[in-house]
Amino acid sequence: MGIIYLASLLGASGCMLLLDARFRLFFWSDWRAATIVTAVGVLFLLAWDLVGIVTGVFQMGASPGMTGILIAHELPIEEPVFLAFLVLCTMVTFTGAVRIIERRTSRAGRAGQGETIGEDR
Repeated sequence: MGIIYLASLLGASGCMLLLDARFRLFFWSDWRAATIVTAVGVLFLLAWDLVGIVTGVFQMGASPGMTGILIAHELPIEEPVFLAFLVLCTMVTFTGAVRIIERRTSRAGRAGQGETIGEDR
């Protein structure tokens, strides 16, 4: 029972990576840049968490779905996995939104030049 949350995070991350692979948005677009962005994002958010823990703002709650394994005081092993998932979701959403906006902008530009929006070349 104590691994449900961690397994859910890993499963959801896998689903996001499948979506990423399908549309080549983040890791499948440029894996080196994606790795750097993910590492920097997770490290920043972990530092934020540690500051919150030291100042007493963040405290770990008890949950039967968590493993109970701590990597630091009040910092469960699930936290860096969650932060990596958070960064992955953010970047897949961001790169997907950029792609949608670029396509709409290019279609609007073609429509302004006499081509109808419904035409694909």
